[in-house]
Amino acid sequence: MRLDKFVSTASNLSRRDASRAIAGGHVSVFGKTVRDGAFHVDEGDDITLDGKPLLYSRFLYLMMNKPSGYITATEDARPGERVVSDLLPPELARRVFPVGRLDRDTTGLLIFTDDGAAAHRALSPKRHVEKTYRFTCSPPLTDEMIRALEAGVDIGEKNSAGEPILTARARMSGNTITITEGKFHQIKRMFHAVGSEITSLARVSFAGIELDGALAPGEWRYLSPEEITLFTGE
Repeated sequence: MRLDKFVSTASNLSRRDASRAIAGGHVSVFGKTVRDGAFHVDEGDDITLDGKPLLYSRFLYLMMNKPSGYITATEDARPGERVVSDLLPPELARRVFPVGRLDRDTTGLLIFTDDGAAAHRALSPKRHVEKTYRFTCSPPLTDEMIRALEAGVDIGEKNSAGEPILTARARMSGNTITITEGKFHQIKRMFHAVGSEITSLARVSFAGIELDGALAPGEWRYLSPEEITLFTGE
């Protein structure tokens, strides 16, 4: 592939800025400065930008610590709405999309990618991907409520025969709940079904990927190779 394409993809610079960096002598291939953006390179070549190695990946994978008050979308649903893509650099926001949704007032781990196949697998009900949330609720859960949540509760879903469909078994641990489904407002509806109401909700894990505690609300970073493997299952 062309060097300018490699640099643009691996560094998330625009194609124009990548070309400028190459022409300015900021890019080296196997230790030698190359100023020609059309120079042919391969994915595994040793390429650096200002001395820092560039790793080419066909797809991008990011995590964000979603803050409250933002909707999970890539563009405004209504005038004045704040969307999570606003928190990304423009060159990334144009390329990636959020995997699944978090409610406006739900915070925490949100994955972004441009890998449609991996996103589809992660969201497929057949995959039973685990999602863990930290919560506060009122009134506090009783042992009976916890047992009901773990066993499955009626949140108003029905099958073709009109019979209630209980939620899949959940796992409770202290003030966290782990589910394998992703129905609309599911956790809030589950707690309502047992007589409690969610007062705060934050996703702390998705598909085995833990929210990076170093990320402040609204901050993001690229997934590590190990996290990418967890997400893609490859």
